[in-house]
Amino acid sequence: MPSPGYTLWGTPHSLFTGKARSYLLKKRVPFTELLASDARFLGEVVPAVGHMVIPVMETPEGELIQDTTAIIDHLEARFADPVLHPAGPVQGVVAHFLDAFGSNYLMPAAMHYRWSYRAEQEAFLRAEFARAVPPQLPYDQRLAMAGAIMDRFNGFLPNLGVTAETIPALEAAYAELLDVLEAHFRLHPYLLGGRPSLADFGLIAPLYAHLARDPVPAMLMRTRAPNVARWTERMNVIEISDPEFPGAEGYPADDALPETLEAVLTVAFAQWQAGLAADAACFDAWLASLPDPAPGTVVSLSGQRQVHPHVGRIEYPWRGITMRRASHIHSLWHLSRAQDAARALTGDAAQRLTALLERTGGEQVMGLTTSRRIGRENNVLVLG
Repeated sequence: MPSPGYTLWGTPHSLFTGKARSYLLKKRVPFTELLASDARFLGEVVPAVGHMVIPVMETPEGELIQDTTAIIDHLEARFADPVLHPAGPVQGVVAHFLDAFGSNYLMPAAMHYRWSYRAEQEAFLRAEFARAVPPQLPYDQRLAMAGAIMDRFNGFLPNLGVTAETIPALEAAYAELLDVLEAHFRLHPYLLGGRPSLADFGLIAPLYAHLARDPVPAMLMRTRAPNVARWTERMNVIEISDPEFPGAEGYPADDALPETLEAVLTVAFAQWQAGLAADAACFDAWLASLPDPAPGTVVSLSGQRQVHPHVGRIEYPWRGITMRRASHIHSLWHLSRAQDAARALTGDAAQRLTALLERTGGEQVMGLTTSRRIGRENNVLVLG
């Protein structure tokens, strides 16, 4: 067991806090979770990180780590057990891809089901957001402040592409994904078989805090995809083995994938492809407009530090509609980790991955490129 002393700052209703929390539980890292209303977080951690963002993890040595990918990388390098990354090279590429897919692509759906149905779940949401307000204030005042915070988040929907025109397509796409996930989780406790991986941690981010907890999408998940709902519960306990799946241990032998996972990949590649291509084209156009695109330049249209920066607005055909939204460059950075893992494959592993991508329609997504690499330094995306 690692030494105690880790602190996770976040909130119960936060998408990415849910991802970090699930990983810490499954990795069996002793930690204390504190809310973002904590005085030390507001007074010391936020200035040190450089902007208001959750989650943030503090190590026993006092190091502050922001971004769930950075948190997981740090702890995977420090603690070997329990193993939460498959040894199979193709399995590893798939885990990285689904981590990026869940963490980025599903954010508009998560935000839609939270805010487009705000009236139906106002009391729940206001109570949740009040947890992020300093507890010294009277509760009625905390609820009022929560409402102002909610108004701000509610206003993000158009930049995410959530409009009256796009909502039917967004809901149909989410239902399609739920159906293939439901078929998979009827047979397997985790995405890659008998043990969680980055694939599970990426998908738990939107599928727990928003889509499994907020009342309206929670009802949808529990009635349409009850085994997906059960998986969200499984991902929030320390135990890895589940009595519902006796004998399901570890990842499949010989770098194999569960057969039902290919349907999940097919849906993921098809749903994400057009948006990623538009994001890449927008990034390249923004890059070409810079007079001096030096390494380390902050990736942001405004030049300001942003957690999820954009470099312009995009539009593209998607599921019979025209999607219009701000570009999402974090998707490209996160996807590049899966692409790097894929490019490192040789011999039989490379051939098997190529065959998998042909069967699931993933060649264009995994082959997507930008004219410059995107890196991450000092808690923001920068030019490589």
